[in-house]
Amino acid sequence: MGTWDIGPFDNDTAADFGGDLDDAALAEREAMICRALKRAAGPADHLCTSDGERAVAAAALVVAQHPDGEPACSNYGPSEPLPELPADLRTLAVDALDHVVSERSELAELWAEAANGPKWRQDITRLHHRPQGLS
Repeated sequence: MGTWDIGPFDNDTAADFGGDLDDAALAEREAMICRALKRAAGPADHLCTSDGERAVAAAALVVAQHPDGEPACSNYGPSEPLPELPADLRTLAVDALDHVVSERSELAELWAEAANGPKWRQDITRLHHRPQGLS
């Protein structure tokens, strides 16, 4: 796991996702975020680590656009502007985060073994409650 901290963009996969968003045309960025959330929220029996990491990053971007949301930016997140994301992505973000911390998630399994796993789970819970509780 190429991870250096618990933040949404503090791993290689999410940092690459942020770079991919920067490299994409503005009109493509919403669809990229939506795809990352749908892959994690989907009905698959297993959620691989990279899909989970992209979903957490995408959810953080959705939460950041909520009026009471917190910025998702870090040194590794996207630096280019994002389009205004539709409010219905909040529900998709919640569903994706539910799957990220579920027993079918490889990412949750890896964090369960890490010393700072409880802090990671707490951060995911904070993200989870932002779009759900404030929508």
